[in-house]
Amino acid sequence: MDSAPRIPAPPPLHRLAALARAAAHPADGPCRCASGLVGVLADRDDGTVVRHGELVAKAHAPGTDPEAHRVRLALAAHQDVGGVFLPPLPLPRSGPDALDGRPVTVWPYGPPVAPEDPDAAPWEEAARLLALLHGTPPPPGWADRLPDMRAPAKAALAVDRMRRTAPDHPATATVLEAWRTVPEAPAAYRLLCHGDFHLGQLVRDTRSGADAPWRLIDIDDLGLGDPAWDLARPAAWFAAGLLPPEVWSRFLGAYQEAGGPAVGADPWDRLDVPARALTVQTAALALAKSTAGRRPLDEVEEVMIDTCARIAGHRTG
Repeated sequence: MDSAPRIPAPPPLHRLAALARAAAHPADGPCRCASGLVGVLADRDDGTVVRHGELVAKAHAPGTDPEAHRVRLALAAHQDVGGVFLPPLPLPRSGPDALDGRPVTVWPYGPPVAPEDPDAAPWEEAARLLALLHGTPPPPGWADRLPDMRAPAKAALAVDRMRRTAPDHPATATVLEAWRTVPEAPAAYRLLCHGDFHLGQLVRDTRSGADAPWRLIDIDDLGLGDPAWDLARPAAWFAAGLLPPEVWSRFLGAYQEAGGPAVGADPWDRLDVPARALTVQTAALALAKSTAGRRPLDEVEEVMIDTCARIAGHRTG
């Protein structure tokens, strides 16, 4: 047996940064990018993103299904959704298409929504993008290739994570009671959906002229399903009192005016169940993460727990 010590592989973050550099400077020329244009944008268990100049490289979550990922990536590049998604860029020729089993992709860099200026958040633009996506038929021949969008599955995974990580937290029983009011999602709707919409999934496409229109990013949960789930997070925040009524009205009104198919005359006929599920998902993740980090719940997390208590009290499922 070889007794030589194992040399650990370079951290994926360093290797992802090298891939981003190779994509930004394909001729292997000198890098003259300003230091502020190179760095880590996100490093979480569900994805790592580094920027190099005018592009970003992403290592997707461990356990990503390779075939589903390829189809989602191809859809984001398809001309039929060219006005909705920021399209991917080619990988460098010498670069891998995966790091430690995690698929990697390269994208144009786009300025995100500014968290310090909530009044300027592009709620109407986001609503119109979602309406356009939901109203776009799958490209010919793609209906049987596209995976399910992952929003319902992610809610269930969050609850499972809470059960494993925070079984003894005093709020866990409340969240589980709210979860019992959420029926299994029917498979009646098979429309294109983002699967994880929130304002962090918006960036400006600075390549498209001076107006730099907003585009959706993040393909990891993209697929076919009920488009009401793409409205569920804002709906849940509105129901919890975290999203002002006038902002919710602007968002929902813009979606309806753009012909979005996710809601009818009474939006809550379709939004009630997904909004409850997103409330539970948010609360479950808060309990799991706060328990693992040995920290108290913050104010927003407490609000979502309280909302779960109201859901459980109504027993609307």
